Amino acid sequence: MKLSVIIPCHNAADTIATQLEALAGQRWSEPWEIIVVDNGSTDQTQAVVQQYRERFDHFRLLNAFDRRGSAHARNVGAQAAMGEALAFCDADDAVAPGWVASIGEAIAQYDFVASRMEWEKLNPPWTYLNRGRPQQDGLQEVSYSPYLPHAGGSGLGVKRALHEAVKGFDESLLRLMDTDYCFRIQRMGVKLHFAPDAIVHVRHRDTIRGTFHQARLWAKYNVLLYKRYRVPGERVVHPWRRYAYAWKGILRSLPQLRSRDGRVRWIRRLGRQIGLLQGSLRYLVPPID
Repeated sequence: MKLSVIIPCHNAADTIATQLEALAGQRWSEPWEIIVVDNGSTDQTQAVVQQYRERFDHFRLLNAFDRRGSAHARNVGAQAAMGEALAFCDADDAVAPGWVASIGEAIAQYDFVASRMEWEKLNPPWTYLNRGRPQQDGLQEVSYSPYLPHAGGSGLGVKRALHEAVKGFDESLLRLMDTDYCFRIQRMGVKLHFAPDAIVHVRHRDTIRGTFHQARLWAKYNVLLYKRYRVPGERVVHPWRRYAYAWKGILRSLPQLRSRDGRVRWIRRLGRQIGLLQGSLRYLVPPID
């Protein structure tokens, strides 16, 4: 088996059919398999998944009920995988035509690769306007140590031996486990390559509340990763001053609340600020993001 495509899911009955339908249309000259890992769903996720069993030559549905978190579900799938290479995609996204062949060939060439993300197909404009389109033209970057590129977990591809060498995803992380995974592999000396022909249509949070909580948790866990990977003795210039200045910007932008697009942008900034403070107080480092 050349490639194992692993899909972690939790209560994904409303979205996973879109992903499986996209994968069912994939063709590649090499043998590949689908592994769906249910992380304790209480809705009809498993019933939806079972409808696709006959659409694939190699298909398995696994249970990972013992511990919550997509990191755990991905690791369970990787441990059961038969493929020489692993590719991860999320249950609420949809791979583009040709993705399996593109990601499989990219991993064969580079060992560790990231897909290109596309943001318009699965989202109404208000969810992606004025927030950028990360990983559409290249890898993502962080502004703190270790200053390494990273990529979202949906669309990552890696040689199985490399995944095992870093002991998989860190299951203690509820967010940014993919960023941490990218850092750890690169610190082993393996470069992360961008695979522009392997495209994943990514789904945004489609509620104001979901947008706020996502921004808050991303910021909080960025602070944790900064603590984990910062260079000993490295000094950051006036982090609290910059943090306070950002609050002034949020207050000045209150008129944005008059429009829906403005509310989304404002709520995202608010969530980020609160998450930075929560992370700083919990992990006892400056609010770095």
